[in-house]
Amino acid sequence: MTATTTLASGPATLPAPASQRSTTKQIRRTGVLAGIAAAVATSTTAAVASALDVSLKVGGEAIPVIGFAQLTFVAAIIGTVMAVVMSHRARRPRHTFVVSTIALTALSIVPDVTADAHTATKLVLALTHVVAASIVIPALASRLTD
Repeated sequence: MTATTTLASGPATLPAPASQRSTTKQIRRTGVLAGIAAAVATSTTAAVASALDVSLKVGGEAIPVIGFAQLTFVAAIIGTVMAVVMSHRARRPRHTFVVSTIALTALSIVPDVTADAHTATKLVLALTHVVAASIVIPALASRLTD
């Protein structure tokens, strides 16, 4: 009896050979640099909003501008870990990473929308998530193959 194999979605269903994958070091370096850029961008966004008299208070507690940078960098590192894992485990690392991180970005905005804060504050909080994602996701995705 002869076994036959059918590839329903073409060669993208198989992991890329090691020679075509970015190294873990390249992904980590890109993640750190993108995380720094995103941290600067989100803290700048928060600082500009504050300068324009948008309150950065949620539930009566002020969010310090540096807090935006810190949380953004931590999220970028988590995204970097995801990219490394997907580069080794996923059949289509770039696609899996992009779809997952866009979904997680959308979910991360839910607490902003439901927060005990002014509408302008909620919009700034959501904007910082989008700003960070628009920097980190493409940077890391560029290091992954499909």
